[in-house]
Amino acid sequence: MSIAPDTQLIREAWACKCPRCKTGNLFHPGFANVAVKDRCEECGLNLSKNDSADGPAVFLIFILGFLIVPLALWLDAAVTPPVWVHAIIWTIVSLGLTLGTLRPIKAYIIALQFKHRPGDWE
Repeated sequence: MSIAPDTQLIREAWACKCPRCKTGNLFHPGFANVAVKDRCEECGLNLSKNDSADGPAVFLIFILGFLIVPLALWLDAAVTPPVWVHAIIWTIVSLGLTLGTLRPIKAYIIALQFKHRPGDWE
């Protein structure tokens, strides 16, 4: 049994498409809107059955913490900027990465649920 991620599933998650038909939009319009539609407009899949809960946010906290904290420590050791520079830089970086990746991570969790527990969606 392989534990390598399914690259097709990851590509579909980055597109934020329906896990069944791969064409319908998963989310309501808007860049920062992470509300999942009730039904897919293409295939009619009942998307309200998803149960991603806080999973995407928890994964995002771990991923961004793993990436941003070492970068902040490196910048401080290399350049030693004032604290306010750190506050501005890392606030912008954190918000940008969070808003840019929350939807795809939530779409990936939903796609994994659809793949591994298809009976829950009927």
